[in-house]
Amino acid sequence: MLKNFKGNLILLFTAVIWGSSFVAQSEGMDYVQPFTYNAIRMIIGGMTLVPVILCFKFFSRKSEPKKSVNIKTTLIGGALCGLALCAASALQQVGLVSTTAGKSGFVTALYVIIVPILQLILGKNQPKKIWICVIFAIIGFYLLCINGDFTVSIGDLLTLACAFIFALHIIIIDRFLEKGADAMIMSCIQFWVTGIIMLVCMFMFETPNINDIFRARYTILYTGVLSCGVAYTLQIVGQRYTAPTVATLIMSLESVFAAISGWLILGEQLALKEFFGCVLVFTAVIIAQIDIPKKHIKSD
Repeated sequence: MLKNFKGNLILLFTAVIWGSSFVAQSEGMDYVQPFTYNAIRMIIGGMTLVPVILCFKFFSRKSEPKKSVNIKTTLIGGALCGLALCAASALQQVGLVSTTAGKSGFVTALYVIIVPILQLILGKNQPKKIWICVIFAIIGFYLLCINGDFTVSIGDLLTLACAFIFALHIIIIDRFLEKGADAMIMSCIQFWVTGIIMLVCMFMFETPNINDIFRARYTILYTGVLSCGVAYTLQIVGQRYTAPTVATLIMSLESVFAAISGWLILGEQLALKEFFGCVLVFTAVIIAQIDIPKKHIKSD
């Protein structure tokens, strides 16, 4: 019981970090361009995970039996995850230029619903509740993002595209973990791959300025060290003590914390229509993760 509470508390803190990171990313756009911001924070995230992995491996070697890790699978999985993360984070960062941190958090959370839809396309049967979630999510997205003249901002559309790629990212992780990849090493590789690609894009499409980067240093460090390095580690630790369904449910609260952080720190306001949109999107996310037991008919 105490271990479950400990795991839940760790995962709740993880959701707080991820949710508040939307505010940090939004603030960072006041100083630097998207590729510059993402390149630096992803490389910092990769650097943060290196000592974390070494510590985990050292202590787990003493307390747990050695597990076989498929190095080739880990490398390929990390590279593919890096490509997906690169595309998703770029879309999210560019989207934050013309949408709010709170909206971005809720729209990004739609990946929880998109994942089972993609799995259905790939041939995996999904429960009927998913279609209820889809209806809630579509109505919620409409209320949250569609303006009075039936237009949607480019930032919201880019964030929706980001949610689709994050869903693909989750499926890639799932497939490669099933094949024996090491989760933490794969995560570290993805940060380095994303950071290097972003670095190339930064010099190709942007004009990075060291003074502007220095002005954005706190937001970059927050998202690089805490969101990438620390939060991912806390997720792994927390999931050791918490059931997967409960873990995903707690971590989906990042969308709520994104909206709260946007309100407290940036002074973002939600109209009544947008508020109900948030409620519907979050309801869809919650329903998608709750296991509804099937009724068994007794035979005579």
